[in-house]
Amino acid sequence: MTPSTPPSASPSPPGSPASPAPVRLKPLRSLTARGKDETHRVASPLELFFDLCFVVAIAQAGIQLVHAVAESHAGEGILNYAMVFFAIWWAWMNFTWFASAYDNDDVLYRIVTLVQIAGVLVLAAGISRAFEDHEFVAVWLGYAIMRFALSLQWLRVAWSAEGAERTMALRYAAGVLICQIGWLGLLVLPEDGRAWLFLVMAPLEMCVPIYAEKDHPTSWHPHHIAERYGLFTIIVLGETIAAATVAVKSGIDENDALGELLPIAVGGLLIVFAAWWIYFVVPIHGHLRSNKQAFLWGYGHYVVFASAAAIGAGLEVAVEQAVGEAHISTRAASAAVTLPTALYLLAVWILHARHFKVGLAQQLVLPVAALLVICSTFLGEWAVLAVGLVSALAVATGTTLTARLVARESRESPGQASSAVM
Repeated sequence: MTPSTPPSASPSPPGSPASPAPVRLKPLRSLTARGKDETHRVASPLELFFDLCFVVAIAQAGIQLVHAVAESHAGEGILNYAMVFFAIWWAWMNFTWFASAYDNDDVLYRIVTLVQIAGVLVLAAGISRAFEDHEFVAVWLGYAIMRFALSLQWLRVAWSAEGAERTMALRYAAGVLICQIGWLGLLVLPEDGRAWLFLVMAPLEMCVPIYAEKDHPTSWHPHHIAERYGLFTIIVLGETIAAATVAVKSGIDENDALGELLPIAVGGLLIVFAAWWIYFVVPIHGHLRSNKQAFLWGYGHYVVFASAAAIGAGLEVAVEQAVGEAHISTRAASAAVTLPTALYLLAVWILHARHFKVGLAQQLVLPVAALLVICSTFLGEWAVLAVGLVSALAVATGTTLTARLVARESRESPGQASSAVM
């Protein structure tokens, strides 16, 4: 099947008298830049499918992190989680920004994107071996499939472009392939050398876009990018809820421990609800005005996505500890929830909320909440519930401060609305 409408077209309701005849496009088209000011630019069905398949890999990483922490191997588990999650996040992010600038939705573009999806599924299949046996063959292979496919897309751009844009595309293609060669170290270096390889290769990967676009930036779409990141945040939080729900259900079915698990279930639900509210309380696309701002914002989401997924893993650890299946202390199980939650709050504050704060009180809401979340680690079996209540209180406090500011500005300047938010 070939696409029948342009990528930027908004379909009219079926049967509408104003519905235009479908535009017949060639199955193969030049991969040229899309306009940065396109109206009604939204995520495509292919992008949504792409996100859904990537969350399969995130779920596998979370499962392995739970096993590592529950078996008192937190340090090793966190390191492996950081490395695997980087591969997932970086491949997702590269595709997302590329698609925002060059998605022409032709047959070859679709096929290459599906190849990238196949790559992440191969990576997901190798995550358990990477955690348990320190064998990264499947992880490297899956990552290589995704990266080679992306390089092909950039070569298509170079074929259609001229001048600085063509140079930019070739830099991307070469940078991606060179970095992929560097990751071969995961297969040949001893175990204690892989962490050092990661510390070298991850920054090198992140330097590729900066170098490639130094003379010619891509035409990514701010609204589209903000929506894509928001949708992926929702999917990750949904995975967190699903993982925690399955853990609580298993604990109740197998151990009849409703009393022990109810505070964790309520606290976990409040945490996820608050995480969603805090992320989406401001429209961030207006902040993405330059490549510098976009790079910092986009790169910072490694922490947002990783911590959001780790919250779900932490809730699973807390459940296992509560029913006696985890070989760790209550405080360690509590930390598995409090630390990623605090990290999430701080990351969202740095990337989103602080740009829209008005006054010291609003600026302090999320940092103070993060500090209180960390302090909740010492509350034993009530820690998760306390974190949920602190997160909900942060939402309520921010909303109240905003309402008061809006009311005051309305009295002072009728008809004007404040842009201050939590």
